[in-house]
Amino acid sequence: MVITCRALLAAALCLAAFTSAAQEKFITVASTTSTEQSGLFVYLLPIYEQQTGVKVRVVALGTGQALDTGRRGDADVVFVHAKPQEEKFLAEGFGVKRFPVMYNDFVLIGPKSDPAGVRAKDIETALKTIKAKEAPFISRGDKSGTHAAELALWKAAGIDIEKDLSRKTLGPWYKAIGQGMGAALNTAGASGGYVLSDRGTWLNFKNKGDLSVLVEGDQRLFNQYGVMLVNPDKHPNVKKELGQQFIDWLVSAEGQKAIADYKINGQPLFFPNAGVPGA
Repeated sequence: MVITCRALLAAALCLAAFTSAAQEKFITVASTTSTEQSGLFVYLLPIYEQQTGVKVRVVALGTGQALDTGRRGDADVVFVHAKPQEEKFLAEGFGVKRFPVMYNDFVLIGPKSDPAGVRAKDIETALKTIKAKEAPFISRGDKSGTHAAELALWKAAGIDIEKDLSRKTLGPWYKAIGQGMGAALNTAGASGGYVLSDRGTWLNFKNKGDLSVLVEGDQRLFNQYGVMLVNPDKHPNVKKELGQQFIDWLVSAEGQKAIADYKINGQPLFFPNAGVPGA
């Protein structure tokens, strides 16, 4: 009789746990390392979860990988920062609609001593100088939004890094590490190199060491973020109601205020602009 009671109790506990898990509401958001490593999600998601009871599970990847996660149907929402790639995602039918959410900017980071002499120059001149002097440059090399922006900036400066890499004509000064922003900053710090970073991750980065912002404020360093629901017609498993609810909150007055309120040492990391046409 004791064994039977214990068995019944165990079965009841298992059923309760299963029921609780089944009732838990959550969505999966494929996003970028910059939104995670900047600390934005740690600040933002508890606010949303407290208001709605919906958990948000973030998979932090480079933008290219985040979009591929959406293409496979392994996320309900993608929240990234590479508009041309986002528009391609939509054109392929993998996303329902793109909503602008916020922006910040990229900054060129390097040693405080600035051996290449690029401080306060415009970004194109800075990159040309780095290449001409073969100063160490650390690239994320991970198909992220930051990596895409970096490659576009090199190309705008008349330097086709991708072509040079394929032809193996770049020297050891350019190092693509295939990792996230934090790892790229750590590598730059350890090697005395230069690196392009989103400002949010830089401000939240704890191991700045001898690194400093050398180039900023150039309009070509603008960094826009967008959010999209993964198309449930492609992937019926997508939680379209809960996913759209999260998107609607991000672009609402309340969500936009929460983004604006996230600061480090009084400095905002992101600037909401959901209402800006064409952002």
